[in-house]
Amino acid sequence: MILFFSSLKSTVLLLFLTFSSCGNMTREIKKPTVKVLDSTSLATPKPVVVAANRTAAYLPLLKGKKVAIVANQTSVIFNKNGHTHLVDSLLSLQMDITKVFAPEHGFRGMADAGEKVKDGMDTQTGLPIISLYGKNRKPTNEQLAGLEVVLFDIQDVGVRFYTYIATLQLVMEACAENNIPVVVLDRPNPNAHYVDGPTMEAQHTGFLGMTQIPLVYGMTIGEYARMINEEGWLENDKKASLMVIPLENWSPEIDYILPIRPSPNLPNNTAITLYPSLGLFEGTNINAGRGTEFQFQRYGASFMDTTQYDFNYVPKPNFGSKYPKEEGKTCYGKDLSESPKMYKVSLEWIIDAYQNTADKTKFFNTSGFTKHAGTELLQKQIEDGHTEAEIKKSWQPDLDKFKKIRAKYLRY
Repeated sequence: MILFFSSLKSTVLLLFLTFSSCGNMTREIKKPTVKVLDSTSLATPKPVVVAANRTAAYLPLLKGKKVAIVANQTSVIFNKNGHTHLVDSLLSLQMDITKVFAPEHGFRGMADAGEKVKDGMDTQTGLPIISLYGKNRKPTNEQLAGLEVVLFDIQDVGVRFYTYIATLQLVMEACAENNIPVVVLDRPNPNAHYVDGPTMEAQHTGFLGMTQIPLVYGMTIGEYARMINEEGWLENDKKASLMVIPLENWSPEIDYILPIRPSPNLPNNTAITLYPSLGLFEGTNINAGRGTEFQFQRYGASFMDTTQYDFNYVPKPNFGSKYPKEEGKTCYGKDLSESPKMYKVSLEWIIDAYQNTADKTKFFNTSGFTKHAGTELLQKQIEDGHTEAEIKKSWQPDLDKFKKIRAKYLRY
């Protein structure tokens, strides 16, 4: 695991960490314009400890009980030799793990985006795997029968249409209905340092956004779980018996590099930081790097104005993308793989692609784009020629409203 601190004087860092721990404070990180190094700022930081590693804090909640785990390939405990999967670790500690619930992409994280995943059995442990991205996305009463606690541990990236938070909400909802406690093991959010984007409108909620939150909501998955529960966002105003095991030594100013890709098409932190902006291309006919080794780090299409670009690439089927858009065609567009860390949702690239598309009537898959944007207005604003500044100004009232709610649940 590699951690990088922003280069701030240690006194400033100490004050920031003190304030960021208060639940009623805003947690926005502004990109520093001046970097200062001195002997005090070079002290070795304490390593981030993910909640899964804090076994002493949650094993007592599992001991002697029948446990199900909601997990995927990111659900690991780190050690000197690298990591071991949480399921393997808990079985070795004699915990009674009876089944695994798997989110989109499956338990081992191999399935394409949107690809249905079947129930099965894990060949390494013999445990039954129940897909929450197949026949059902919410655990059924029958699937929960006999369980005494559900443990949730999945690495999120802090973007509303990234479906792991929808799975979290539906698991909490099902457990609340069946009086089963939920334990969430918290992990860092690599996009926790800002809040931005259009807010989901109630009439468009679904699996790509179940609550009325902005595109980038600036919370860890544990903080978000608490907000779901306390704000009454579960169906029928139910509340889960929820325990969140927190992180240690982490704050949003840390550039936490994910050691395991959270899904097939987010291979590195550059892709993760660009994902909120380039993910909007999922609702268009533009390829956003799927079918290459630079997923969500480039965009292009064969029908874009070739005179505007000096970069091109050819998407081909690969891990995580069996049928990429524009497969086998030369796509003209932009390479963003050297982009710095993002501190906002950028509309620059989707506006650029729209303006340089020959047949603009085919650019948007309206239903898909609305599901990702959370609103019909964004498509209309782009089609009507609004500037990025004008569009982002229209987001601000909803962002301000959300930040007041969010502030109650910030822990780090």
